[in-house]
Amino acid sequence: MALAIVNNYAPLDRFDHDAQKGTPIIDARNVGVTFKVEHGTVEAVKDISFQLYRGETIAIVGESGSGKSVTARTVMGLLSKRATISPKATVGFNGDNILKFSPRARRALRGNRISMIFQEPMSSLNPLYTVGSQIVEAIRAHNRVNRNDAEAKALDLLKQVQIPEPEARLKQYPHQLSGGQRQRVMIAMALSNDPDVLIADEPTTALDVTVQAQILNLIRELQKQRGMAVVLITHDLTIVKKFSDYVYVMQHGEMREHNTTERIFADPRHPYTKKLLGSEPHGRAGPLPTDADVLLSANGVRVSFMMRHGGVFKPDLRELVAVDSLGLTLRRHETLGIVGESGSGKTTFGQSLLRLNQPTKAEITFAGERIDGHTRTQMRPLRAKMQIVFQDPFSSLNPRMTIGQIIEEGLVVNGLGKTRAERLDRVREALDAAGMPTNILSRFPHEFSGGQRQRIAIARAVALEPEFILLDEPTSALDLSVQAQIIELLRKLQDERGLSYLFISHDLKVVRALCHRVIVMQNGHIVEEGSVEDVLTNPKTEYTQRLVKAAFEIA
Repeated sequence: MALAIVNNYAPLDRFDHDAQKGTPIIDARNVGVTFKVEHGTVEAVKDISFQLYRGETIAIVGESGSGKSVTARTVMGLLSKRATISPKATVGFNGDNILKFSPRARRALRGNRISMIFQEPMSSLNPLYTVGSQIVEAIRAHNRVNRNDAEAKALDLLKQVQIPEPEARLKQYPHQLSGGQRQRVMIAMALSNDPDVLIADEPTTALDVTVQAQILNLIRELQKQRGMAVVLITHDLTIVKKFSDYVYVMQHGEMREHNTTERIFADPRHPYTKKLLGSEPHGRAGPLPTDADVLLSANGVRVSFMMRHGGVFKPDLRELVAVDSLGLTLRRHETLGIVGESGSGKTTFGQSLLRLNQPTKAEITFAGERIDGHTRTQMRPLRAKMQIVFQDPFSSLNPRMTIGQIIEEGLVVNGLGKTRAERLDRVREALDAAGMPTNILSRFPHEFSGGQRQRIAIARAVALEPEFILLDEPTSALDLSVQAQIIELLRKLQDERGLSYLFISHDLKVVRALCHRVIVMQNGHIVEEGSVEDVLTNPKTEYTQRLVKAAFEIA
């Protein structure tokens, strides 16, 4: 008879439970969750336990698919009808097993005593209702107050989460707010009924580093004021190290290890925890060849858009300058980073260099040829040499086409490969170069993970044997370990093929690991540029100093 393997790194009780005062506010034991799928069941969470004490922050970390969010939704009572919770599971809240509560009692608890902030606020906020009406609804769902009092409290909550012009924001719709402002609205809604527990599920993944720091510091400040307990679900280890008291590490639905934050980072014991901590972007770009000539240069690039203001009958057109008189030089085999907050003009500038948008004014030279005056027809022969990899591969890969068709399409359009057999050989060669198996040509994008889809997007770009690739936030939506794999892949392809990269990102850790030089942008202007070491170690401007501090310290 086989003996069950006991994981000594993740016992039922916390390693610091003897040092804790009182009992846990949440005490989850033997939680297991399975989902019915077409051909059977999937075990999403397998027999995990965790404890949360009043006033503290615990972090649940792991890669996509590890079961973090399913665990949180089990506590909240937000699992789908296809989910089945293990009969031996218990989730104690103030001593009561809330898994035994009726749906009505669970609903009264949710949003009142236990609240949750979701990863993507645009999906969580109703686009048809104003921000104010949605906060008022959350307040009145759990309290007998009239609308005027609820509106006054909604305004006070927006002030607490430090939204600029809170009176105006109450009357606005979600699409009229920035990502950081929408996330602040979600925090306001979550705090509207003074919860005892706040669950934050990847609350800052899609945000700039400076906004990320503001949101996390805001949650910490509100936690101190209200004495809340916080469950932080994330894959960003910098955040975990700075904000959590205790860490739970999950993989494939199982609890691999848990311990105090200090012990986890100082002495990780489980191989997976060691791998996760070792996945932080590391290494530096190799030295450039001394004789590397200039591949791409730009001068005086200006991009502006006419924006409509005012009413239908009295339209007022105003010019919005997105990029204002910028220039750069990119050598062969070099990686040049462009960093800055959302709205700084990074992507607009990058796309104007490829003539994917029309600059108002520019001098752009590629491989010795002036291209700023080229028509679309004149640009076509250059397209194979200038490629782009987008931030979200699921949006940029056609869901109705197979992987083979997606990669071959560029070869067909650009007249590369005399026969279909020759083109398919190039498709397989590109997939192999991107670290993907070559037997996936008949499969579709939805059958792959985020990291695999990004590799497919890179394979599509390198199949055309380009000289230059614009990488627009290619790792921002990926887990740390997958991010590290993509960085290594980009380094390998650059060394093998002599590629030049323009790397747009707000993740300065990735920029430090991959780029030779970096340009810092703010409000359509370049505020600082130089070697990666100079700019990130000794930033000159206050704006760059703020970016660096937010990226590496989150303080």
